Formats: sequence, structure tokens, C-alpha cells
Amino acid sequence: MRKSKHECDVNSCMLCKLCLKEWKPAVNLHRKNFHYKKGEVLFNEGDKVNGIYFIYEGTVKVHKHWGEKELIVRFAKKGDIVGHRGLGLGKENYFPITATTLEPVTVCFIELDFFLASLKVNHDFVYELMMFYARELQESERNMRNLAHMSVKGRIAQALLTLKNKFGKNEHGFIDLVLTRQDLASFAGTTYETVFRMLGELVEQNIIATEEKKIKIIDEDKLQGLLSVE
Repeated sequence: MRKSKHECDVNSCMLCKLCLKEWKPAVNLHRKNFHYKKGEVLFNEGDKVNGIYFIYEGTVKVHKHWGEKELIVRFAKKGDIVGHRGLGLGKENYFPITATTLEPVTVCFIELDFFLASLKVNHDFVYELMMFYARELQESERNMRNLAHMSVKGRIAQALLTLKNKFGKNEHGFIDLVLTRQDLASFAGTTYETVFRMLGELVEQNIIATEEKKIKIIDEDKLQGLLSVE
């Protein structure tokens, strides 16, 4: 990590978009921009919360230990908030997750005291943050249900559809996020070997196509058809 030479535009992240225009000068004064290389960690599970991160450029995976495995909880891209899961856990707030960059990333860091002050002043931001928490809770509950009841192929299909919906497609039709097979396995709650085998089956069935690490969804209806819960 190093201090970024490029400052954010104070207009891209969730806080800047929703805060009062009179509050933006305060945000500009308190925010700090940092740049991380690919594979660097913003914070580790168990670290004390000292602030909140907003992604200005790049993509981050948010993950946690799940027994002896790693489980990817979500992905964050430009404009997204990261680190909020460490709030509200008592006087001593600790991150229950780890955030690691998937590519070079620039973040806007807001220290905790100023972030909490922003919550007290900016009602639109608080409302949208509350809705964001609600959506994350629903997503987490669905993922836990899927881990217990959905087939492995269904979970991989769900992971691919989720990635396509969040990141869209590039000009060649591939999901606009390149993941290692291990990261895809961690997102689907399975193993590298299983992901490798299942992707091969989906390619043979002409449901997806692959090119190195890139994945293209060819038949979304058939992929959706794999999502039935047992």
C-alpha cells in the first residue's frame, strides 16, 4: 500500500453521491487515497476497525475463514463500500472478514470517527446504507441456504450469474471479471477440483465457453435451470 498520486473526484463513491452537498468539503478534507497492488490486503479478519473503505478504481474480494477453507462473501468494485461489516460489534470493533485486491486498486479511506459523524448528518446516505445492509443480509441467507441444499453445479451456476449481473460483459461477451478457478471455488463454496470438472461439463453442454481464465455464458436459460434447490 502507498498513498495514491491520484485523488478521488469526491463524486463516485456511495458516501459522496448521497451526502449533503454542504458535507462534501468535509469529506474532501478527511478522505485519504491509497493505492494497492494486486494481491495486497486492505485489512485482515480480526484487525481492529479504524475506518471504512470506498473503492475508487479496481476490484476487491471480501472473504473469511470457513473451517479450514476460504469463503468469498462478496466482490466490491468502483463506488462500493468495504469494511462496513466491522461496525456495530461492540465498543471494540473488529473486522469479521478480510479484503484482498484482485487487481491494482485505489481506495478512498474514511477514518471511523468521521464516518460515524457522517452517518449522523446525512440521512439519505444512512437510508441507502440500511437498504444495502438489508440486501446483504438477504444475500447471505440465500448463500447459506444454497450451501446446505443446492447442488454443487447449481452453486457454480449461481456464482457465474451473480458475477455476470454485477460486473457485466466485455466487448467479447465474457464476464467482465477474470477470476482464478480457486477464487471461483471459494465463491461457490466448493473445491478447485470440483470447479474445474463442473466448468468442463458446462462447456461440453454448450452452456458456457472458456478462454484461459475468462468465462462466457452462452445459454443463460439453461444455467438458470441448474439453480433448483434440492
